[in-house]
Amino acid sequence: MALFTRDDRVLVINNKPDYIQRILDYDYIIGRAPSVVGIVHNDNGMEKLFYGSREILIPVYSDLNLALDTLNPTVVVNLASYRSARAPSELVLKHPSVRVLVIVAEGIPERDMKELIRIAKDNQKIIIGPATFGAITVGALRAGVVGGDYSNILKSRLYSPGSVGVITRSGGLLNEMFRIIARNSNGVREGVAIGGDVFPGSTMLEHILRMEQDPDIKLIVAVSEIGGKEEYEIARMVQEGKIRKPLIMWVVGISAELFPWKVQFGHAAAKANTNMEGAREKMRVLRDAGVIVPERFGDLENIIRDISAKLGLSSHESKYNPLPMDFKRAVNENIVRRPTSIVSSISKEIDGEIAYNGIKVSDLMEGDITDVIGLLWYKRRLSDRFKKFLNMSIILLADHGPNVSGAHNAIVASRAGKDIVSSLASGILTIGPRFGGAIDDAMRYFYDAVNRGITPVQFVEEMRKKGINIPGIGHRVKSKYNPDRRVEILKRFAQDNLKIRKYLNFAMEVERETLKKSERLILNVDGAIAAILLDLMEEDGFNDIKDIVQIGYGNAIFILARSIGIIGHIIDQKRLKQPLYRHPDDDVYLI
Repeated sequence: MALFTRDDRVLVINNKPDYIQRILDYDYIIGRAPSVVGIVHNDNGMEKLFYGSREILIPVYSDLNLALDTLNPTVVVNLASYRSARAPSELVLKHPSVRVLVIVAEGIPERDMKELIRIAKDNQKIIIGPATFGAITVGALRAGVVGGDYSNILKSRLYSPGSVGVITRSGGLLNEMFRIIARNSNGVREGVAIGGDVFPGSTMLEHILRMEQDPDIKLIVAVSEIGGKEEYEIARMVQEGKIRKPLIMWVVGISAELFPWKVQFGHAAAKANTNMEGAREKMRVLRDAGVIVPERFGDLENIIRDISAKLGLSSHESKYNPLPMDFKRAVNENIVRRPTSIVSSISKEIDGEIAYNGIKVSDLMEGDITDVIGLLWYKRRLSDRFKKFLNMSIILLADHGPNVSGAHNAIVASRAGKDIVSSLASGILTIGPRFGGAIDDAMRYFYDAVNRGITPVQFVEEMRKKGINIPGIGHRVKSKYNPDRRVEILKRFAQDNLKIRKYLNFAMEVERETLKKSERLILNVDGAIAAILLDLMEEDGFNDIKDIVQIGYGNAIFILARSIGIIGHIIDQKRLKQPLYRHPDDDVYLI
């Protein structure tokens, strides 16, 4: 069977945009859908690349297991370095959806490769590499950068499936063979660079036998090199009739005989330690077995032409999609693709109507503002209890009177004649670590402490040693004996709607410790919202809690809610026609 199909889905390990772009460029040339469905790298996010002249977003995952389970790729290209390629390769080879793994790195320890080969055989997977440019099934998929740049793909007609299968160790030599085959037959059907390391994940013989079973391949061309004895096994298979298709082979390295010492060629495996591993002896055995072996490398092209003619593999032309030029080259030719300046994934027009995360606004009319928050902030439909919590939080946080910083600043600005937008900005800009900005910090500290497995006592002691006030703990007015009614309402919601309350219980245990020091060191509304928000996300199966905590969704709730109250104060001042505010002189202590 063919190595790849047009339906294959590719996952790339390690984000190398130029490399990945070349895979996508081939997809566009042959007119298939973008094959790369995901990238694994350090941080979650999106990588913006081209498909033709159109930009597309490829999801980036920091967790390989999550990427594999979410995307179910059939092909994985591992671009990790030789030091770190083994661990992700093991995970990939054990995943049920993956069929082919391409390992690009050169110099992977031989012991590691032996183990990866064993795992691949146990799980019936194919490894291409290491030390490879990859492999290609023409018209289906290029897993790697075999074939070279755009001009070489066109010259080698790698957009049009032919009938020749070609296998080499060298990626550069494979590209040269593509050109030779394109000139002298109907072109390449499949090309594989098995890689130059001592222990390739799949052997030349394995690919020859696979091509023997592929009805689309009529002629096989293989270029091996000095070192190793695989050619003797290939010769035996030909003699036994297990390889019946015409097989043309050449063994690189005759020039090694001219040196008085053993020569190490470019690849780790390219060294003949005995005469049997030399090029001349290998070619003699292959020729005796019935393999077509030229007398000189220069004869290879003529032999391919002659055999192709006998098989009726005449050259033909087929259509392809011309690849757009990049911006710098095309700007003077009016053929341009230009990266966009802003990436947005939460809203766009669909059929002339704005849609929030793919949901048209007309389909949200039966809901409320929390439906919009879910789609635009969290990029998902929220559960009923989550929406109830958001609604409750907005109500509880909307206003806290005219004396607090945000409202006071907005009132002063409004009385100075500023418009609603300017006055609102004046109030909102006071939000920070001392006023309304504690939800985010409380989430970060509670999340970190709980996931490190430390006790509330240890947490309080850590914060004391660092000299950091615990976010979400403490109130200037409320105390143990004068509790904040808002916190009591939030606790009751949690008891009625949450099963585990891991973070809230932790926060309440912290409160028990801090109350030993002062009656005002209570769990405040910021801390309660932070803890319950964490519990809600965990119980509702959010897989991006860490990102949400770091980005700062908690303070966003406070800002949204308090904006409602601040706007109320601004409108109130204007309605009451209040004059310019001047602070009383007797309320200022002059030094």
